[in-house]
Amino acid sequence: MEKRLVVLSGAGISAESGIKTFRDADGLWEGHDVMEVASPQGWTKNKELVLQFYNERRKQLLTCVPNKAHLVIAELEHYFQTTVITQNVDDLHERGGSTAIIHLHGELFKVRSTANPNLIYDWKTDLTSADRNEQGHSMRPHIVWFGEMVPELERAIPYVEQADVIIIIGTSLQVYPAASLIDFAQPNAIIYYVDLHPASTSHFNRPIKVIAKTATEGMLQIKEELIHLSQEE
Repeated sequence: MEKRLVVLSGAGISAESGIKTFRDADGLWEGHDVMEVASPQGWTKNKELVLQFYNERRKQLLTCVPNKAHLVIAELEHYFQTTVITQNVDDLHERGGSTAIIHLHGELFKVRSTANPNLIYDWKTDLTSADRNEQGHSMRPHIVWFGEMVPELERAIPYVEQADVIIIIGTSLQVYPAASLIDFAQPNAIIYYVDLHPASTSHFNRPIKVIAKTATEGMLQIKEELIHLSQEE
């Protein structure tokens, strides 16, 4: 039976493709206090600023391409039943070739109705306050902001519970509730943690293989080991 692999990815994997992360600059994201552009309060206070901010992020993402780490993760679908659970709002896993992806924090190339969060639309151009959906309602970025629920979390948990191998890559393991996912891993799951500046793993009380390298370097290092693992009985 094909083994199950879950990849939990964060900002570090996208950073290698040139996508800026707010974590790297004392909570400032492209010069903005993150709460101004990534919270319901910020949206209520200044919708135009928030729309402009995500329009700029969307334009930037259109110029970025997947890096080798994205490609190696996609390649592992040949050896494992693979699910990517990402905190990232970009589409680089998709463009890198991965086919089963859960976006915990939303997607930059999608927007949704302000009246009905279940009405979600693909959107790669600028979003303005004048844009309306077919029901006449305005729209907002399809992003999970600070203080909002993470609806995809419940969908992600069973994949972690059933995983034989888990790769945590490019994330500090400090952002909750996403960081709590590892608590659902089965006791015998093999866990790798790839991050250039890894956080302490002592609180997990279980063996975790830490690879203190960039996402690309780390994935290239463990690729053959993972392929070998996929073939073990």
